[in-house]
Amino acid sequence: MRNFVAKRMSARARLAAGAGSAFGVALLVAACSTGSSGTAAAGSSSPAGASSSSAAAGGSGSTVITTVSSSAGTFLANSSGHAVYLWTKDSNGMSACSGACAGAWPPVTTTGTVTASGEAKSSDLSTITRSDGTKQVTYDGHPLYFFSGDSGPGMASGQGNDGFGAKWWLVSPSGSDVTSAVSAFTKSGSGTSPAPAATPTSSSAGGGWS
Repeated sequence: MRNFVAKRMSARARLAAGAGSAFGVALLVAACSTGSSGTAAAGSSSPAGASSSSAAAGGSGSTVITTVSSSAGTFLANSSGHAVYLWTKDSNGMSACSGACAGAWPPVTTTGTVTASGEAKSSDLSTITRSDGTKQVTYDGHPLYFFSGDSGPGMASGQGNDGFGAKWWLVSPSGSDVTSAVSAFTKSGSGTSPAPAATPTSSSAGGGWS
């Protein structure tokens, strides 16, 4: 009789233990499922820098080309007042500047629309696709560039530069190159006197680059 009771107790104990194990496994599976879905949600979220990158690019990624003035006349710049240049080595509307050249002369790129203001003509604005897939802004068929040697808005120290084997010039609203000496400028219609023209030195023009 004792053996029979002991056997029945053992069976019940084993059954309880099995139920407990099954319940534990269920809890473990639920926990893993929750963890997996949490990981998937985190992985599907946008990178932390995405919104800040969009903001740096101008919110919607649009680019504005406008005009600025100096004693040498009127020429193109972006909406922040950074001068833009054309390179006489470019041909057939395509950019010949890449690698070290693009590091010294960053292409004017856009991830959205390109619009004109001031005396710039919207009909002359377009884009080309560079080898890295970015869209470079063009004006009257000329790919546009900034100059890394310009310390900020209002500077045009790249004017007349012959780095990388050809001349770099500012761009007039008509699309032609501006060959007059310019080193600084003001916004068109700002009411301030244009900055005096100055011939860039070889160091400021980056003549040492090749």
